[in-house]
Amino acid sequence: MVYSYFPGCTLKNKAKDLDVWGRKSAEALGFTLEEIPEWQCCGGVYPMNKDEIAVRLSSVRALAYARDHEQELVTMCSACHNVIKQVNNDMATDEYISSHANNYLKQDGVEYHGETKVVHYLEVLRDEVGYDKVKEAVTNPLKGKKIGAYYGCLLLRPSNVMAMDNSENPTIIEDLIRAMGADPIVYAQRNECCGGYLTLEDKAIPEQRVKKILANAADQGAEMVITACPLCYYNLKKHSEGTGVEVKYFTEVLAEALGVKEEA
Repeated sequence: MVYSYFPGCTLKNKAKDLDVWGRKSAEALGFTLEEIPEWQCCGGVYPMNKDEIAVRLSSVRALAYARDHEQELVTMCSACHNVIKQVNNDMATDEYISSHANNYLKQDGVEYHGETKVVHYLEVLRDEVGYDKVKEAVTNPLKGKKIGAYYGCLLLRPSNVMAMDNSENPTIIEDLIRAMGADPIVYAQRNECCGGYLTLEDKAIPEQRVKKILANAADQGAEMVITACPLCYYNLKKHSEGTGVEVKYFTEVLAEALGVKEEA
């Protein structure tokens, strides 16, 4: 299995280890991530205004590249995934956005109408590799570990577009936790926003939200939470001191379970 891979800015800069662990895990599980050449930042936030055409173009170019190479487009970052998948939906269903974006791109000989399938790395593990095969590949089972999944607000919403799991009661990360040999902990705050985007406006708000999230996870017995969003990861980790809950990115824990973490 070969996928066009969009790493995004965070995983190629301040969080390179998270990217390396994901790549190493992919190799161990038998699929290949081919980084899209000359990709550009997706913007990090989906543009709500239909007239914001130019900011969608980096996503469209990446999508067109994947289509032209007959590959699905994979991301490891929930923010990138959210933006690119919503833009892909725009190009497939919104004539105004599609026509205006293609007017920009036609000078490069590109035309795109939403043909590419966009999947998160977690979906590859679940739907293509299969969690049974993940379990078979584990060399360092995380026995006895009690791990909570933290989904945040970008991975599953808007549910009609993201459509990768039940937005209110997801299981995709819990099932991965189980495949790695650990015990998944379900807690009420796992789908709530951590407030990461409010950091610049009022630092107290995300800190309060994170404390509430991690306290809830701890109350249910979690000793660790894992997430698939770099912003959530940074925000939770920054405010985790004193909570008794360790915060890790899902690719780090996967690489540890597969015995490839030391190679990163």
